Formats: sequence, structure tokens, C-alpha cells
Amino acid sequence: MLSIVLAVMFYAATLVLLLGIAYRVSVYARTPAPLKIPTMPAPTTSGGVAMRLLREVTIFESLFKSNKWIWIFAILFHFGMLLVLLRHIRYFNEPVWVWVQLIQPFGTYAGFAMLIGLLGLWVRRVFVERIRYISGPSDHLMLALLSLIAGTGLIMKFVVHTDIVALKTFTLGLLRFDIQPLPADPVLVTHLLAVILLMLVFPVSKLLHAPGVFFSPSRNQVDNSREKRHVTAWANNNAGQE
Repeated sequence: MLSIVLAVMFYAATLVLLLGIAYRVSVYARTPAPLKIPTMPAPTTSGGVAMRLLREVTIFESLFKSNKWIWIFAILFHFGMLLVLLRHIRYFNEPVWVWVQLIQPFGTYAGFAMLIGLLGLWVRRVFVERIRYISGPSDHLMLALLSLIAGTGLIMKFVVHTDIVALKTFTLGLLRFDIQPLPADPVLVTHLLAVILLMLVFPVSKLLHAPGVFFSPSRNQVDNSREKRHVTAWANNNAGQE
């Protein structure tokens, strides 16, 4: 029964996650940008904009320039989480790809980097007055969920071990729509429930800054206001009607 319930929850959460992200991205893409507002100094070519976005999503360039301490915690969290996610690919393919095998040791200890980064960002929201003022319950919920996921993952790795073989059988069964028994491990169940909850709330949370950064006018616009007039599609339509 536990396996069936969790499997159904995973299918539902995956559907909500994919449809929710697709909907939000479509809204971002259709939202007009009536003003030319690239953050200066801004690139003057499309290639320059692409490179700027690449630096923003890989090394958090603007955050590095504004606050080095927050940048350190952000890097620890994001790159730690990336390695952890890549390491988890081993649960969804058989045989495991060679490159996934090679990153296993790094992915294991990346969990500590992820958790340290999260706790640093959480402390900032609690003790930095101006950040505490603009922080809502949802911000703390996201940090709590991510910390719970990272913490329970580390507990299963270093403290209370779970049946990895049975877990992989369960995850492979999910991909094939063939539900297999899941270990009745309280830490594992807590870990999976936290992941499911995160998947459900992701499309309506601030975590959507992941795809949203690509639609930010301050980041994706070319600095060519002197060479080309910036007019949105809806402005052109209104002008035609007049």
C-alpha cells in the first residue's frame, strides 16, 4: 500500500511540475516588455546577451558583484544540488552510465555543500534585517523543504542506511509503470514525501527564478535603444486600430 500511494503521488507531482512549469514559461514568454531596461553595462549584440545569460546562470555574475558572502552560499547550494541530482541518475538507469559512476564520490559530499549553502541562505533571511523584512512564509518553507531533503539524504548515506537495491527497483518500476515494493524506512519515506511536496509547490514558488531569469528584461535585452526603437507587439496592434 505504501508503494502504491507514493507511486501515485509521484506521478501526480510530476504531472503538476511539468504542466505548471510549461504554463508559467508560456506566461513569461507572452508577457510584454514595454520598456528598454537592460541593466548597465549591457551588451550591444545578441551574442553578448547570450554570454551574459550564460554567466548569470553558471557563475551568478550579478550576485558576485553585489554580495560576495551570499554568492558563496548560493554557489555551494546550487552546484552542490546539481551534483546531487546528477548522482541520483543512477537510480533511474541500468546499467549506470560511466560518467554517473565517476561522479558518485563527488555527489556524495556535494550533499554537505548543498546543506551548508541552504543554511547560510536561511540564516541570512533570519538575521539580516532588510532581508527578513521582505521574507515571507513561503521563502522559509522552500528553504525548510530543501534542507529536509538534503538532511534526510545525508542521514541515509552516513547514519541510517536504507535498502538501495530495493529503492532502485522501485524507481525503475516507476519509469515502466510497474510498481515495486518500497522499503518501509521512515527516513526514506520522509525524504520522498519532501521531494513530492517540493515538486507540487515549485510551479507556484519563487524557485521559478530558474527558468524566469531567461525572460528577465534587465538581462535578456540588447542595449540598442539609440539604434532601434523598442515597441512591443501590443503597442503596434493598438496603433493599427487607431
